[in-house]
Amino acid sequence: MKHRITLKQRKELEAKMGEVFHKNVKGLSAELQKILLDDLVTAFQNRINVLIRAQDKMTY
Repeated sequence: MKHRITLKQRKELEAKMGEVFHKNVKGLSAELQKILLDDLVTAFQNRINVLIRAQDKMTY
C-alpha cells in the first residue's frame, strides 16, 4: 500500500529540508536547489513506502 502525502505536507517537508541543507546547497543555483529538494522529498517518501511494505510483510 502506498502512503501519499498531501501537497501541503510535501511543501512543508521541502521547506524543512531546505533549512537543514541550506549551507550544503547554497552554492547551487535556485533552480538546482529546488530540483534537489524535490528529489530529496521524493526519495524520502519512496523510502518510507518501502519500509512500510517491508513491515507489513513481516506482520503477516
